[in-house]
Amino acid sequence: MSIHVLPVKTYLLVFLALMVLTAITVGAAFFNLGALNTVIMLGIASAKATLVVLYFMHVRYGSRLIPVVILAGLFWLAIFLSILFSDYANRGWLGVEGR
Repeated sequence: MSIHVLPVKTYLLVFLALMVLTAITVGAAFFNLGALNTVIMLGIASAKATLVVLYFMHVRYGSRLIPVVILAGLFWLAIFLSILFSDYANRGWLGVEGR
C-alpha cells in the first residue's frame, strides 16, 4: 500500500472550505425558513463531512475498496433510517394512544 502525501496547500484549502461552510451554517441559523432550515443544515453538514472524509481521512486517494465500503455503510444507514421513519410515520394509525 502506498502512502499518498498531500501538500499543505490542499489541507489549507479544505480547512478554508470548512470554515466558509461553518460561517454559512451560522448565517443560515439566523434566517427562519421553517422546515427548510433542517434541510439546509443537513446539506451543509453533509458537505463538511464529505470534505473531512475525502481529504483528512485520505479516502480520495485510497484503494478502490474504501469507497465501496463507505457506500455500503451509507446504503445500510439509508435502510435503517427508512425503517425508523416508516415506524414513526405509522404510529398511532390503530387509534391506540401510546402504542
